[in-house]
Amino acid sequence: MASIPKGLKAVLSKAPTDTVILSSLRTPVCRSYKGQLKDAYPEELLSVVLKATLDAHPNLDPAEIKDVAVGVVLSELGGSKAGRMAMNHVGFPNSTSLYTVNRACSSSLQSITMVSAQIQTGMIDTGIAAGTESMTRNYGSRAIPVDLWPELKDSPNRHARDCIMPMGLTSENVAQRHSVSREDQDAFAVESHVRAARARESGAFDGEIAPVHTRFQEVDKAGNKVGEEKQITVTQDDGIRPGVTLAALAKLKPAFKADGTSTAGNSSQVSDGAAATLLMRRSTATALGLGGSVIGKFVGASTVGCDPDEMGIGPAIAIPALLERFGLQNKDVDRWEINEAFASQAVYSLRALGLEDAWAQGKVNPDGGAIALGHPLGATGARLTSTLLHGLGRSQGEVGVVSMCVGTGMGMAGLFVRE
Repeated sequence: MASIPKGLKAVLSKAPTDTVILSSLRTPVCRSYKGQLKDAYPEELLSVVLKATLDAHPNLDPAEIKDVAVGVVLSELGGSKAGRMAMNHVGFPNSTSLYTVNRACSSSLQSITMVSAQIQTGMIDTGIAAGTESMTRNYGSRAIPVDLWPELKDSPNRHARDCIMPMGLTSENVAQRHSVSREDQDAFAVESHVRAARARESGAFDGEIAPVHTRFQEVDKAGNKVGEEKQITVTQDDGIRPGVTLAALAKLKPAFKADGTSTAGNSSQVSDGAAATLLMRRSTATALGLGGSVIGKFVGASTVGCDPDEMGIGPAIAIPALLERFGLQNKDVDRWEINEAFASQAVYSLRALGLEDAWAQGKVNPDGGAIALGHPLGATGARLTSTLLHGLGRSQGEVGVVSMCVGTGMGMAGLFVRE
């Protein structure tokens, strides 16, 4: 029998000081403006996953959870006041503290990393890393600053100016500079929907989704209310298009540039949703009698910077940095969840990382990605983590990687192990 490589052996080993994961849950992810969560507030969505986390562990005293980190990008005041209100509202004691994190698209992966760091350094024993976003309520001017120091707008450093380049144009830059054709982007987008539809229909997402009981108001094309407000329960992602075809996507006009290749069909959906992951020191889980509830281990993460005007290449830089740090190779990873901000950058990243075959074999985004499911900015990292861990559980894989590009020119990647 072949021996296990040193790096992989170290990653798979267990120690009392490990940061382990007891649950990783999410709301459905729904289309902004038209979807079933359009009338929900971001703190409302956060309250759902925080309450679901408590409900999943009835023998855990909420007072044991010492801190909650919430990835938020667009909410007012960074979402800190509303987030704390939501946390108290669902039953956390005043002794549990809360803070918010904004690293754009990787905000809730950053939350996971920060809570783990708190555990590793002895600040806390148990914490929740979450993320939430209602792009319906907060997208628009909050995505790109309008009241900006004039010196920056006219900065002699083009990279400073490029930090507020619209994301769609950065996608076009990646496609043009790295020869990612419109046809390849559309084909990738179709497959994302096919995989996500298959996962939804098979019930693959059921174990990771916490239903949302909320309100919904029908509106017409002019935005006028139609009928009475309804109380609804949302249990499934609603952005997936099972019947989408290459021919249909080929008809869509470029969304960001007249002669471009990025369209509404091969870009991530603007979405609403939330997610939360419960982390704990392994010795604490054992002491509390929760060792049998451990579903995984957070090993570590890496962040990198890149040119702001092609921020989408971030995963192609962050993933090698992560694997090198832990002495791993691509072949050691059983499942990858790489955020599909745009098909252009996702296709490029697969090529640059040598993961095209792994994608074809269903090891990369086997249940689809943000093109089909959506990309609620602050929640995406924790959503990917939830999908990764539940997916590894079904396939009995061990090692998984979550990664995404990050606005203003960064990439982030996180390493997890299923138990």
